[in-house]
Amino acid sequence: MTVSAVVFDLGGVLTESPMTAFAAYEEEAGLPPGLIRRLNSTDPDTNAWARFERNELDVAGFSAAFEAEALSAGHRVEAARVLAALRGELRPSMVAAVRRLRAAGFPLGLLSNNVAPMERTGALGELLDLFDAIVESSVEGVRKPEPEIYRRALTRLSEAVGRPIAATDCAYLDDLGINLKPARALGFSTIKVVEPAAALAELSELVGFPLDGTA
Repeated sequence: MTVSAVVFDLGGVLTESPMTAFAAYEEEAGLPPGLIRRLNSTDPDTNAWARFERNELDVAGFSAAFEAEALSAGHRVEAARVLAALRGELRPSMVAAVRRLRAAGFPLGLLSNNVAPMERTGALGELLDLFDAIVESSVEGVRKPEPEIYRRALTRLSEAVGRPIAATDCAYLDDLGINLKPARALGFSTIKVVEPAAALAELSELVGFPLDGTA
């Protein structure tokens, strides 16, 4: 199977996963391991995190709601520390792969659940400039895994390159299985990113040339 376009998630794919920073905070604060992830996956369509990513809550509203959810689960959590954990470092191997795809003429999309529009400055801004279409939950008012946001990514990418791009034309990379399932149902070729090297080896097979540093 080959693809002619690629859509990337940001956190946990192009940047280091926030789960590592969540775990470090939990250990430091004496919280149960995996607590933050469990809070984020409880009532996943209506909890504080989901509403924040759809831009239904501002920072203060999210902080109050998230900390209340944690208290209901029996723990005190600082929402500010959780938000600080979202700023992951760029992964050089993934950035290099994006640049190689760009040079080869592949249409590129970025599809991200986030809590505020991304700043187009610095190293992140340089990376974002490589993408034809960027779709952000905080702008769209829709978030993964809602199927509509994947359809919007296809529409924006098609508009950007001036030709129709179908889900079956695309590879989609994400670090969360729950976000890959609807993409796969729509026809995307999906890759779960656990280790960047393994994910890039899979993507290399789909695009037909190496992206993982091999000759």
